[in-house]
This record gives sequence, structure tokens and C-alpha cells, in this order.
Amino acid sequence: MLLRINQLLVKYGDQTALRIESPVCFEWGERIGVIGSNGAGKTTLVKALLGLVPYQGKVITELTPEQMAVHMQSNRYVRTMSVRHIMETILNTRLRKDKELQRLIDFFEFGSCLDKRFAALSGGQKQKFTIILVMMQKAELTFYDEVTSGLDFETRQRLMEKMAEWYRDKENTLVVVSHYYEELEQLADKLLILDQGRVIACGKKEELFRAYCGKAILILENTLSNRDLVRDFTALKSPDHLIALSCADREEEERITSILIRNNVNFKRSNSDIEIMSINAKEAFYEGREDK
Repeated sequence: MLLRINQLLVKYGDQTALRIESPVCFEWGERIGVIGSNGAGKTTLVKALLGLVPYQGKVITELTPEQMAVHMQSNRYVRTMSVRHIMETILNTRLRKDKELQRLIDFFEFGSCLDKRFAALSGGQKQKFTIILVMMQKAELTFYDEVTSGLDFETRQRLMEKMAEWYRDKENTLVVVSHYYEELEQLADKLLILDQGRVIACGKKEELFRAYCGKAILILENTLSNRDLVRDFTALKSPDHLIALSCADREEEERITSILIRNNVNFKRSNSDIEIMSINAKEAFYEGREDK
């Protein structure tokens, strides 16, 4: 076990920002996605685990602060200094002599940015710059907090693809905080879902999907004709413009798909949709609390 949270309470004045009641564990080598809407407690969790905000409870780990690294949402650098000089100063190294740093710069195609002032970088280039600094620490536990915040969809996707590729053969434990569901599809193997400062669900991505969605789901447009067509099947909670049908087994999936194909209905199959799984995990969590 890398880290264990035995209850955690963070308050800002009279307001409870985060309350974790059941134990949460991070294991060596896991890729943990922390998902939730704005104000769910995601950044507060990272700050608490790093000791940056006071909390009640206990965080058990053998890691020292030097064995942790973090990419926070906002980072401040000297805006008028060249990127090369900022990088060399922070890392206390020289680029021409540091093969690992050169490898990261080449990997992120960042070489053309080195002689620019930090203020002249685009949003995506600024994020690449900080990611390179964080990756150079080679920490056992690394937190990435809203790495792609403020970037357009294509830039976000490319950046997450590069991160996933870099860490593919490495044993570092990652905690990736995001409110973009699609970002975690390719990177996370475990999910911690937060809402209003509470843990909605925590576990392996595949296990959570089976628990809240079934073996697979079929997603189609929410129209009157489609609703009538699939009225006899189990519909999950989903965004208003979609219908998400739960398939408990292969036979049920084949029955539904044959109807959809026969009626020329476009649909998508998924066994890992984090957004729909999160929506239904939240629904189950609050229904459970009402029953108590």
C-alpha cells in the first residue's frame, strides 16, 4: 500500500470542503482518476494529501515529501525570462548536459519554445512546460490537478495521449484530477468519484462500470421514436440528449442491437463510459443515503 486515508475532514471556516468517511487506499503503480464537477473537493483532496491545508483525520504513507510531485492548476513563473533559463534554474541543471531533460523536450515537441519568453507561450505550451518540470522529478507519487483546464478539446486530447504514452511502461503512481470524463478514459485504471466534498464511489474502473452500468451500455440519441423503440429495456441515467441502455449479458445486448440495426438507429457501444457510470454512481449514492 502506498497511501491510506483513514477518514479526512477539511473545513474552510464553517464550510465543509471535503469529508471522507470510509478508508481510501492508493496502491503502487496505480493510475487514479479523481473525477467530479467544480467544487466537488478534488483540489482540496490533493492539497490535504500534500499537507498544504489543515485537516482532521489520518493519512498514512511511508513516502516523504521529496517522493511526491504535483502539477497544480495555476503556476507562476517569471514571464519575461526565457523558458530555457526558467527550466534550468528550477531544475538546477544545464539542458545541453541533461539527457533526460532533452528526451522529455523532444517527446513533447517543445524544443521550438525554449528561447521564447514564458508570457509568449500558448496555453498548451505552458502546460507542457510544467508537465516536463514535474516529470523530471521522477516521483513515486505524482498529482496532476486539472492539467488541461482552459484548453480546447483537441489540445486536451493530444496532451493526455502524450502523458499516457510517457507513463505506459513506468511504475509511478499517478493521481490525475479532472472534470473532463474523456481525459481519464485512456489514463486511469482506478476512479475516485467526488461530489459536494463526499466520496461517491472508489474502485477499479471496470468494477465500477459493472456495478453501476452492467456488462456494456448502448448509447443513442434521445428522441421520441427511439424512446418508444427501447421502452422495454433498462435505461440508465444519462445526459438529457442521450439514452443509455444497460446490457446485463451478451444475449441482452444482441437483442437490443438487432432492434436498433433493424430500425436503422445509430448507436455507440461502451464498456467504460466514465460519464454515464459517474452519473449512475451518484444516483445510487444519494438514493442509498435517503433510505437510511
